[in-house]
Amino acid sequence: MSGKADSSLAPGSRPDRAALEAARDREVPDLLPEPLKLLVVGINPGLWTAATGAHFARPGNRFYPALAAAGITPHVIDASTGYRSEDLALLHRLGLGITYLVPRATARADELSAAELHAGGERLVGTVLTHRPVAVAVAGVTSFRQAFGARSTTVGRQEGWPPRALEAAGEHATTLQATPLFVVPNPSGLNAHETVESLGRAYAQAAQAAGLDLHPSR
Repeated sequence: MSGKADSSLAPGSRPDRAALEAARDREVPDLLPEPLKLLVVGINPGLWTAATGAHFARPGNRFYPALAAAGITPHVIDASTGYRSEDLALLHRLGLGITYLVPRATARADELSAAELHAGGERLVGTVLTHRPVAVAVAGVTSFRQAFGARSTTVGRQEGWPPRALEAAGEHATTLQATPLFVVPNPSGLNAHETVESLGRAYAQAAQAAGLDLHPSR
């Protein structure tokens, strides 16, 4: 899938307030290259992402600066007006996928219900078993805990998938358990505890486990 949501914006334009409001509750398609090396999992798309059709598109979000700081991409992608074709092609070549626990767009993550997050954990398990990424990185420890009932989870590489995830995987639990799982910091500008550099270090660990070739740090 292309990873682009439906958008009525003119190419290269930023969404205004009306466009953002119109994007509320819109579901944003996943970006799932083949082969899929690293699958990054956000909490849910924001209104800016739903309006532009580009993941983590809101200005001030540090996702793409962190990818560059990690050496995953050779430059900082500007997705604030939607993906440029060459940047979307780059993500496909890298095998870097993006999905969400909950695909429904909201202004804030705290608008999601506990039931949506629980269902989102099961959704993620299904995505992993279907598309078989080499490694998975979930961006946001609090939402991960809520989705999987894993209250003691901390940021970093996990020893394995939570029991709730393995239960959802059923007979494929062994396959899921063999997929390296990382919980990485949320790149939102609201996460004041993290810098682009610290985000980059966390994302680089997941990228290395996924077998991505990292660019030398600048």
